[in-house]
Amino acid sequence: MEHTTSSLTPAGRVTIDRVETLLVDLPTIRPHQLSMATMNGQTLMLVRLYCSDGTVGMGEGTTIGGLAYGAESPEGMKLAIDTYFAPLLKGVDANRVQAIMATLNKAIRDNRFAKCAVETALYDALGQRTGLAVSELLGGRLRDRLPVAWTLASGDTAKDIDEAEAMLEARRHCVFKLKIGKREVMKDVAHVAAIKRALGDRAAVRVDVNMAWSEQQARLGLAALADAGCELAEQPVNRPEALARLTGRHPIAVMADESLVGPESAFALARVAGADVFAIKIEQSGGLRAAQEVAAIADAAHIQLYGGTMLEGAIGTIASAHVFSTFRELQWGTELFGPLLLTEEILETPLTYKDFHLELPSGPGLGIKLDEDRVQRFRRT
Repeated sequence: MEHTTSSLTPAGRVTIDRVETLLVDLPTIRPHQLSMATMNGQTLMLVRLYCSDGTVGMGEGTTIGGLAYGAESPEGMKLAIDTYFAPLLKGVDANRVQAIMATLNKAIRDNRFAKCAVETALYDALGQRTGLAVSELLGGRLRDRLPVAWTLASGDTAKDIDEAEAMLEARRHCVFKLKIGKREVMKDVAHVAAIKRALGDRAAVRVDVNMAWSEQQARLGLAALADAGCELAEQPVNRPEALARLTGRHPIAVMADESLVGPESAFALARVAGADVFAIKIEQSGGLRAAQEVAAIADAAHIQLYGGTMLEGAIGTIASAHVFSTFRELQWGTELFGPLLLTEEILETPLTYKDFHLELPSGPGLGIKLDEDRVQRFRRT
């Protein structure tokens, strides 16, 4: 259905008629081991906003390992949107995205992941009405494709090396992030060092500790990782104060991830030079605009940027890509590989990963369409 800009005039006021949420359970290509959980599949919470002009905006809420990572889960997001968000959304002017989000933020505390899903759906619908991509609605994209790192998380050194070699051969990824933190520090370092030796200068190697180390363990581990040729360590410790004390002590970049839960936390960390790099995630930030605010704070504090992931499916991944494409700088690239971890496709046309990059679609809104038959096939009943 074609929509014209006349729908944006007062006489053609567009309202939200219906809010739909559903859970989709998708298998992964292999177990994905983190310090706090092992994932054997991924659950997506999808939200769709049906508007009075016929447009339907979609968003996604996803977490890592259910409640193992944080306080929100796909099931909890669905319940929150059905119970608390939907009454505030029905009947409102769908074109006034920031006003809607201001209302939600005032009426509902926290629930950053659920808010991000709703905001994504609002911008997707608005983009369809205006004929503009979400990135243009957010100020304009500066890049049409984004470099994408791959996470090696089998826990087996030989398997990880084989996996990395296959990615290099296919020209899909040349930056690899290793999930560590479940084993003793020096055993993890030996695992990283072996992979870096095998890949040599053909690939960059980074690690994500997911807060598993104490500060003392981190002092030992970061020094050894730097010696092994590792270029970046993500959230080695839990507390932001400890992260700040570790930053700048070793020739390896320290990146904040779990410490970033929106603009206020970003400002607090930037004030104390608490990281070399910010891993920005749209869900963890609390939405698309909030993620841009986190990026602006980092930019002003001369902290470099990395586009992170909550292992989102296609909707959350491409929403993140639209946001990251607007950043003035993106020095460390992204890790928007979530859909590649899944064995099943739910889009009519899959996302394009080519020559170590993810390409952004050019169509209105998010620029993607769901394969409804496949969504229903994997929908949780």
